[in-house]
Amino acid sequence: MSDPAPMVSDGRQSETALQTQRGVMRMLRQQFDLCCYAEVSLASGRRCDVLGVGRRGEIWIVEIKSSLEDFRVDNKWPEYKDFCDRFLFAKPPELDAGIFPDTEGLIVADSHGAEILRAASNQPLAAARRKAIMLRLARMGADRIHALMDPGPL
Repeated sequence: MSDPAPMVSDGRQSETALQTQRGVMRMLRQQFDLCCYAEVSLASGRRCDVLGVGRRGEIWIVEIKSSLEDFRVDNKWPEYKDFCDRFLFAKPPELDAGIFPDTEGLIVADSHGAEILRAASNQPLAAARRKAIMLRLARMGADRIHALMDPGPL
């Protein structure tokens, strides 16, 4: 049996990060028809903030940075690029966009919505990696739904 499904919010996210996440997920769904997962554990052991899946199986990962300090202490974000076709940072409106690398996509978001400030480049995943990620997402999604339907012990 797999590990218990993680909570969508495990209490480690700041209120600013949760508001940014909400706006990012709304925008990805409305503008790009991406179905989004929050707090996704990847095969590398890293956990991404938002992962969106499109109709053709394209995968976007969005790393939320809620403050300058949050960005400065993070050195793991380049690893996410091995698990997606497009990688973007997301920030709240008050955070300076100039701190983010020009080479990466950038979103500004609040709890109501989001806007892409800089598009992400498309780096298509290998077919085997895409298949592995999709299987992981299908199982994780089913586990999360099951946990909502039956929150008792496994």
